[in-house]
Amino acid sequence: MTKSFLAFDCGATSGRAVLATFDGGSFSMEEVYRFPSGIIELGGKYYWDILAIYDHFCKCVSQLEQRGVRPDSIGIDTWGVDFGFVASDGSLLGNPRAYRDPYTAGIPEKVYETVPREELYAATGIQIMNFNSIFQLYAQTQEGFAPLRCASGILFVPDLLSYMLTGRQVCEYTIASTSGMMDQTTRQFNKDLLRRLGIRTDVLLPIVQPGVEVGKFRGIPVVAVAGHDTASAIAAVPAADENFAYLSSGTWSLMGIEVPQPIINEESARLNFTNEGGIEGTTRFLKNITGMWLLEQCRKVWKAEGKDYSYAELQAMALAEKDFPGRIDPDDARFANPENMVEEILRSAQDDSGVMQNRDDNGVMLNRDDNGVMLNEVKHLSDGQIVSCIYHSLADRYREVLQMLQGFAPFRIDKLHIIGGGSANDLLNQWTADAIGMPVIAGPTEATAIGNIMMQARAAGIVGDRWEMRRLIAGAFAVKTFLPQGDFSTGSK
Repeated sequence: MTKSFLAFDCGATSGRAVLATFDGGSFSMEEVYRFPSGIIELGGKYYWDILAIYDHFCKCVSQLEQRGVRPDSIGIDTWGVDFGFVASDGSLLGNPRAYRDPYTAGIPEKVYETVPREELYAATGIQIMNFNSIFQLYAQTQEGFAPLRCASGILFVPDLLSYMLTGRQVCEYTIASTSGMMDQTTRQFNKDLLRRLGIRTDVLLPIVQPGVEVGKFRGIPVVAVAGHDTASAIAAVPAADENFAYLSSGTWSLMGIEVPQPIINEESARLNFTNEGGIEGTTRFLKNITGMWLLEQCRKVWKAEGKDYSYAELQAMALAEKDFPGRIDPDDARFANPENMVEEILRSAQDDSGVMQNRDDNGVMLNRDDNGVMLNEVKHLSDGQIVSCIYHSLADRYREVLQMLQGFAPFRIDKLHIIGGGSANDLLNQWTADAIGMPVIAGPTEATAIGNIMMQARAAGIVGDRWEMRRLIAGAFAVKTFLPQGDFSTGSK
């Protein structure tokens, strides 16, 4: 029997709809719609245009109906932490605030005055990032943000979109787990902790596991899949056993392991690892790393200068500068949202912090005088050197985080699965394999949509547990394996 499933996969800059058709033991996929999903600024605040996204959902379904296609269900995944509000009469109370809104700057430190950082992490197991939902809600409470004051319910973005389609409200586990408000023991919201911070708790719904049917849109069931896009992506890792780490590579790089229980201790707190929900009640123990955001923001600058580089050109430029010694810390706060990423990378070369670690063959820091003082002149870098710097810096960071993960994993890690759009970057994949000294298996690039679809197929009874899902994915999608070559630390490849 043939069944089809529609996955809405919404990213921080664009979204798409993917239609999958199951026929016996095989399936095919087709991208049927694409739409923008950027941030808009209004009155000094930054929002997601949730009504526009909803409108694109409706247009997509209408176009499929015109083709005579009626999917058996719909699933939605998005980025994490952000949320919107619903009034008691069901009205939407404005657009969700966007996590890149700087209104949470300094908020974690204020929260710690009431709930110490160590206590917060011990309860929630979530990596401290100033845009976590708990910090956003605290900031909105302090602002007297009107939608929060008038709300009867809070819905994370995928659940909010499901509500807009069906009129029914749920709070799905994987997306709720990104909030920094979920207790890792009960896997429900820690309301006592929130009350201490003065955050309303009557707006919170009970948390449900992925796979439940939310309601119907034009008669089509809407399923609460793994609503956090990374959770959907990890569900699609084509691994044969547990001995792997994963890297979901996109705007963010999410590197971690899949474990049955949260890992919360002094060391995981010190290293700022996060415990987020996965399918089948698993935990995604991971670290958020700034990913292709660095390159995409440089491309934006170069395009404005009339240099619209293709990805193939960028890889060729980086390869030509493979021995360039410059490095940056991808996770330095300065790279979070600068006005000009290229200038910020260049400027980092002259800071006293020495973020740009330009060293000669003897390990001596360049851009310093004979007394070791950083020179004031910014070292000029070619576009190729900047790309090489970004790729090498990411590979270095992946090695560091993987070494940390091996210290926590209850199993041996012997391979790294890279999934998502960044898995198509052959050069970075190879440099990553060289850096970590183990095989890199790249693909599928469409992991998030595939995981979304697989959870719909599971809800329909077509596939069983996550290992059966992964076997089916491994047989349906080609992957590329990159083996270590040479000594990454010396630039010899």
